[in-house]
Amino acid sequence: MNILMSGSGSASGSAVSMLLWIVVLFAFMYFFMIRPQQKETKAKNAMMSALEVGDTILTTSGFYGVVIDITDDTVIVEFGSNRNCRIPMQKTAISAVEKPEEAAENAKDSKKDSKKDAKKESK
Repeated sequence: MNILMSGSGSASGSAVSMLLWIVVLFAFMYFFMIRPQQKETKAKNAMMSALEVGDTILTTSGFYGVVIDITDDTVIVEFGSNRNCRIPMQKTAISAVEKPEEAAENAKDSKKDSKKDAKKESK
């Protein structure tokens, strides 16, 4: 009988520690899995709301194109230099958006970097 009595006292202590570990596990899952996914979803929604005609996009399949027309959930994208290659696609198929202004700034920055590299190599 004494064995059963002494076991019940430690069972309540182990139940509390088990509950504590479950809380820690859920906190870990929230901060390392759920919260980053919510941030990513917010960023994607902001990117889609800022989408405009003339923006360069990257599709989930890896094609680059220029947005020609936008409706509620569909965009018409022009691919390549052929002006006849216009394909309607869903907005969810867009993985990245680059504004024309950003593309010009990136091109200038890359030219400056390549000039600096060329000067360093010549020395």
